[in-house]
Amino acid sequence: VRERKCIFPIRISRARGFFLMSRFSILYANPDMAVSREALKEPAFFSDLHLDQVVDAVIAGYEEYDLKPFFYESLKSCDAIAYRQEIVRDLGNTRLLEALKSFSLGMQTMRTHLAQAKKLHNFSQKRRWFLDAVAVYCETIERLGNDLADLDLASRGFQALREFLNEYSHSPGFTSLVAEIAQLDAELSGVTYCLHIQGNKITVRKSKSSQDYIREVEHTFKGFLQDPVQPFQERFPEYPEMNHVEAKVLDLVALQYPEVFSHLSAFHEKNLNYLDETVARFDREVHFYLAYLDLVARIKNENLPFCIPEVSDTEKEVESREGFDLALAIRLSPQGIPVVTNDFYLEGRERIFVITGPNQGGKTTFARVFGQLHFLAGLGCPVPGRTARLYLFDRIFTHFEREESLGNLRSKLEDDLLRIHSIFTTCTPRSIIIINEMFTSTTVQDALYLGRKVLEQAIQLDLLCIYVTFLDELTMLEKTVSMVSTVAPDNPDVRTYRVVRRPADGLSYAIAIARKKRVTYEAILERIPS
Repeated sequence: VRERKCIFPIRISRARGFFLMSRFSILYANPDMAVSREALKEPAFFSDLHLDQVVDAVIAGYEEYDLKPFFYESLKSCDAIAYRQEIVRDLGNTRLLEALKSFSLGMQTMRTHLAQAKKLHNFSQKRRWFLDAVAVYCETIERLGNDLADLDLASRGFQALREFLNEYSHSPGFTSLVAEIAQLDAELSGVTYCLHIQGNKITVRKSKSSQDYIREVEHTFKGFLQDPVQPFQERFPEYPEMNHVEAKVLDLVALQYPEVFSHLSAFHEKNLNYLDETVARFDREVHFYLAYLDLVARIKNENLPFCIPEVSDTEKEVESREGFDLALAIRLSPQGIPVVTNDFYLEGRERIFVITGPNQGGKTTFARVFGQLHFLAGLGCPVPGRTARLYLFDRIFTHFEREESLGNLRSKLEDDLLRIHSIFTTCTPRSIIIINEMFTSTTVQDALYLGRKVLEQAIQLDLLCIYVTFLDELTMLEKTVSMVSTVAPDNPDVRTYRVVRRPADGLSYAIAIARKKRVTYEAILERIPS
């Protein structure tokens, strides 16, 4: 005869989708905002700016939350950006960060329980695992509410969350759910049964007596013992699924306690939609911050700075100190390779950076940094750099070189012209255009003429623009600022990857090479016999 407690754990997949509307959002100052259908697709400029690599690195390990759409759509107002920046500042509080990680772990455990419940076959066992999932959910909500109650929270988002949790955890629906879980747990803890096993026959009945026969048996056979008795303990399997015998025993136990198991079944049917929409939405959205800040922490460990930028929708005098390519840092930092930082600023009527210098000198990387900083700032995220003052754009357009396709019968020049024409028919004065090495397939005279026309159009629209080129003459136009990628003064083959604000002078690079190869006028004269 074996007497056991009737404890049969059960463990869910997500009970509801995460695109749920409610009156609170940790991502949006306006809680009725949702990710648009257009934002479900990766923006066209992502690969040019290597933002696809950045997002892939951010969401690694967070795939279950489907975060990519949140990183595809920039915000449209400075207040919406400020809402997220306030939250990021609050997350500098270690206690808050730990509370959120505890909440995340609790919700993951809940989903694990529910997923396991779906895999099980016995109805009673499935419902017990469901009960455990709901219990974990309630404990997680109460714990987060208690953690937030003691914290000094400055952001509108976390203040609203604290208010919501306080209201929700004291609501009649939630308190009655918690009470019913406690009652059902007590009822199940009181379920005990006896098994009478004789051959292949097992009889299940209620345990009516708590009398323990172990001492009596030990006393009776004590005289026959010669060696100390080794303790024997039955080890039950860890896996949750029951074999057919255990399942049948559980069914028979349920028949012995019909009221308890009927209550368990009713609890399951009544609470299938226990997961609150606001909680589900928060559980997904908060990982936008947790995932990004995890990446920031890893990069910061390599002594690269991040800052919360100033963002304006009126001032185009942008600035960055010690900005860097985040995608490059993600790739190089684990290898211990230092990442070069750069500064830039526009003041007054300046709107366009024209970047020149030797090939492989960091010009394209600088252009990417400009785009990355503005887009990440538009998400409300901290950006690479010591300080930053950036512009709230409406759209970003990029024109980077494309690999030639056999399916495209247009010439490269024609393709360049059609692409830039498409950009200028779509952009507005609030747009940002980043152009990298355009018109390289034509003559210098034609490239200069076409490049000047493109910049004149950008100047007329008064938009922010980056133009990477090999033509120094384009740096002389109105509203343009010349930036030059530099080389080591004593060795022109060594790139510093520093892009500095100074007049373009292709001759300086040519002279440096001539000196290295000893083909300057003076060096040649030295070798000519007098």
